[in-house]
Amino acid sequence: MPAAPPRIYLDHAAATPLDPAVFEAMRPYLWLAPGNPSSVHCAGRRARAALDAARRQVADVLGCGPSEIVFTSGGTEADNLAVIGAALAAARRGRHVVTCAIEHHAVLFAARSLRAHGFEVTELGVDPTGRVAPDALANALRPDTVLVSIGLANNETGTIQDIPALSRIAHAAGAWMHTDAVQAAGQLDINVDRLDVDLLSLSAHKLYGPKAVGALYVRGGVALARLAFGGAQERDRRAGTENVPGIVGLGAALTRARDRRAERTATYRRLSSALAARVLHAGLGARLTGPPGRTLPSFAPLAFPNVDATSLLIRLDLDGVEVSTGAACTSGSLEPSHVIQALGLPAAYRRGALRCTVGLGNTDEEMQRAGDAIVRHAQALHELAAARTEVD
Repeated sequence: MPAAPPRIYLDHAAATPLDPAVFEAMRPYLWLAPGNPSSVHCAGRRARAALDAARRQVADVLGCGPSEIVFTSGGTEADNLAVIGAALAAARRGRHVVTCAIEHHAVLFAARSLRAHGFEVTELGVDPTGRVAPDALANALRPDTVLVSIGLANNETGTIQDIPALSRIAHAAGAWMHTDAVQAAGQLDINVDRLDVDLLSLSAHKLYGPKAVGALYVRGGVALARLAFGGAQERDRRAGTENVPGIVGLGAALTRARDRRAERTATYRRLSSALAARVLHAGLGARLTGPPGRTLPSFAPLAFPNVDATSLLIRLDLDGVEVSTGAACTSGSLEPSHVIQALGLPAAYRRGALRCTVGLGNTDEEMQRAGDAIVRHAQALHELAAARTEVD
């Protein structure tokens, strides 16, 4: 019996494999150097030195001072700390926060939680390409707005926002600006001065680093209310013993991503474009959910008419192709994701959103195989749906 062809991984927006070079940087701190960086003995000082070196690496990529970096357990905690921590710290100035309808739930749910503290939250809509209009932000700002949080690139469609323009508007109104750069890091310039942001969130496992470690940039002068209580780690902004191996991995992964960004993104763009073209030209009526030229290079976000994306995902998985959907399961029934709903797609497309994201190790031959598999299974599902309609 012939062996099955190798599986094709096209879900790099969910998690990337660990770069072997990053693992080598982490290796000494996984089992040979057990010290706690808060300890004053030799092992503790060695761990502290590794922590400080990684902090300098992250700061160098972001173009900020090492003291402005707070290490976290990942992007979710970084987003929570930015949105809740900054808003609560600024509550005496005002209790209004602005975000947008397509943010990651780590931002949206954090913002909504502020309502329990007397905050009002405005969630901006987006245009059909998923972008926030500068005028919409300007019109939403009020004298009591203390924070604006809009992601640099969307996690479902890869749509890139004009953060510098939005930041200027927020700052003119006296509000702090936070951006979730979890998806964008490694593919876009994340220099905080060029973006003109006050807070920026990162996660290592989106850029070939380890899982469960992230960072939050906090511009000097921006206050944060504590969300975790215990020790005085991270300049008394985030209690808990630092994950030294993970943080070393984050520093190494972010540096390697910065140094190789041009080469990597050119490869990503070639592969994702080839995959999307193969599907779009198949005559199924598929469309992109992210605007061409304003989408992260690794993204091929697709939507199919009258096709259930979860059924398509399952079929593809059985066929050796691993992707993600743009739908979430709510209360036992399949509903379009909040991102897909916000885009205002025609009803026939709302349950047919598929997120394909390429990465290191993918090949042109895999794009052909994956594209053909997507077309084949989408066509089969479309025919099944048509047959059911005829029976009904």
